[in-house]
Amino acid sequence: MSHNTFGHLFRVTTFGESHGPAIGCVVDGCPPGIPLVEADIQRDLDRRKPGQSKFVTQRQEPDRVRILSGVFQDERMKQQVTTGTPIMLLIENVDARSKDYTDIRDKFRPGHADFTYLAKYGVRDYRGGGRQSARETASRVAAGAIARKVLDLLYKKVVVRGALIQIGTQKISRSQWDWKEVAKNPFFCPDPTAIDPWTNYLEKLRKKGSSCGAIVEVVADGIPAGLGAPIYAKLDADIAGAFMSINAVKGVEIGDGMAAAALTGEENADEMRKGKGGPKFLSNHGGGVMGGISTGQQIVARFAVKPTSSILNPRKTVDTSGKETEIFTKGRHDPCVGIRAVPVGEAMLACVLADHALRHRGQNG
Repeated sequence: MSHNTFGHLFRVTTFGESHGPAIGCVVDGCPPGIPLVEADIQRDLDRRKPGQSKFVTQRQEPDRVRILSGVFQDERMKQQVTTGTPIMLLIENVDARSKDYTDIRDKFRPGHADFTYLAKYGVRDYRGGGRQSARETASRVAAGAIARKVLDLLYKKVVVRGALIQIGTQKISRSQWDWKEVAKNPFFCPDPTAIDPWTNYLEKLRKKGSSCGAIVEVVADGIPAGLGAPIYAKLDADIAGAFMSINAVKGVEIGDGMAAAALTGEENADEMRKGKGGPKFLSNHGGGVMGGISTGQQIVARFAVKPTSSILNPRKTVDTSGKETEIFTKGRHDPCVGIRAVPVGEAMLACVLADHALRHRGQNG
């Protein structure tokens, strides 16, 4: 299977399967001399790991990361730093169970990649979905932690953070947005008034053996104007592609996104006045990107996550021999995969920004 790599100068290759012995990634292009230890990466992985609440899969994976290459320290050095060579990260799978999937190995889950995977490759790892499993995203989060380090080196004050703004039909109230609340609840939700309604909503879905989708919003502060390029290296296009590469993502918006179609030209115009060191924007309908190049404003992007098809309620399908049948999926599954997608979205945005920052430095100095 090819196409397991993304990025140009900050380049990430992921490997491993949901129920294999391990997953991981190789990060190439990280500049030398950046302090990096496993704890720097573990912090982000701990936010994504399964089993932390009743609203996510109960698979118990500690997601302990090991750095196998690309760093160095000896007695003359105060801390371990990157060497500029490829950084290999390994995360062992310790709680993989295949039994629940054995019952459906010859059937296709509607709304899942089971059929397309087999149609393309002629062989399918049915244990948790193999490469198309959400388990793969742990590798992205690990790479994202390194990308944040690169951004800190280049721009000092970059902050990339995300939040869940909708689950199923339940939306937040933007007037109640408080970033401090995101770390205080199991949903990565910025609206404290939404926690109880969301809890009740998901409880009902869980008891029904069903699932729901979600919308994640990710923003980046501290990115200067100038990242990206017109036409074939647009920053927003690369952000959209990175988000769409996340399993279960079905739509992406930058700035106002689809809502921009309802605006007039006057409403959509991000007006400017004189500011310190550059123009001061009076609005941000463009999401911090214009013509594929960052404006220096906050970068704002969202993505929609579909409901998981691993549900207990029977759905009509066919098996590998073409026979009509029904399917339901037992086992440990996220009733809303969008919850743990928040740190994944942060990681992908950080990776894209780090890649563009290095490309910008390479071209413009």
